[in-house]
Amino acid sequence: MTLWAIVPVKPLRRGKSRLAGTLTEDERTVLNQELLERTLKTLSPLKELDQILVVSRDPHALTIARNHGAKTVQEDGQPHLNTALARATVVAQVHSTQGVLILPADLPLLTADDVLTLIDRAAKPPVVVIAPDRHGKGTNALLMVPAGLIEYDFGENSFQRHCERAKKAGAKLEIVELPSLGLDLDLPEDLEMIRKLEAEKV
Repeated sequence: MTLWAIVPVKPLRRGKSRLAGTLTEDERTVLNQELLERTLKTLSPLKELDQILVVSRDPHALTIARNHGAKTVQEDGQPHLNTALARATVVAQVHSTQGVLILPADLPLLTADDVLTLIDRAAKPPVVVIAPDRHGKGTNALLMVPAGLIEYDFGENSFQRHCERAKKAGAKLEIVELPSLGLDLDLPEDLEMIRKLEAEKV
């Protein structure tokens, strides 16, 4: 199976706006850049991924992606995540990929084993593999084979919608719940949790 990972990235200076009460704009920019680089370093060595594609409207984020060997799609027009992901998926389909894995860059605990777990569950297509956030509401990872099997519907409470779309498409639905995949960094409480986990490692 050929599989592309698609990583959507908000402009580095504007992402994580809900942390504005905790971190300065410069600190958030550094954090966003670190998260992107960490994600790319996690994905790049995986031979199970044929390509990594980063979609963003931020030229600096795209430069970072290319420096890590990723393909890039420059987002334009009105910012809309689902539209950007649909465009990126078409690019992947043009290159005859069989499946796509959507993986946002704000999963600070993401490991290579997490990604391999998602891929392992994608046997016997048509299949949709979804990792919900730790609240069971959002979608932190979405793998589908074939690519374009369902329309993207990221946003608040997207997990349930993606599950329903998979069932409606007649696909096998696989749910992967892992603590490291479930934690996306959005809120000050998320940041606090990550700092505690890092402190425990020391």
